[in-house]
Amino acid sequence: MPLVKAASLADLPPGALLAVRIGGKPVALCNSGGQIHALDGECPHNGGPHGHGALHGTMVVCPWHAWEFDCRTGELDYNPEVRVARYPVTVVGGDVFVEIGEDGARTA
Repeated sequence: MPLVKAASLADLPPGALLAVRIGGKPVALCNSGGQIHALDGECPHNGGPHGHGALHGTMVVCPWHAWEFDCRTGELDYNPEVRVARYPVTVVGGDVFVEIGEDGARTA
């Protein structure tokens, strides 16, 4: 899948977490210290919506059961073997673009 506009930078200031859908797939966008990251929007634990959780530094916290994933790696805080997919992000001008594989697979 080509790069798809997911948001405007104005909607994603530092410290922000945003839920978006790309091709019907939920994606969580976050701005951690000025770096934009895109993660799978569903928690593998119970499907919680990551984009509606919280961002603490580099950790995306699922709003349902407080599982925490590092937005830089996708790894669960207490078990790095559990991870969520990360997607390539490109910022052009004031827009954030994300690339997700045709099958929704991780491409980063």
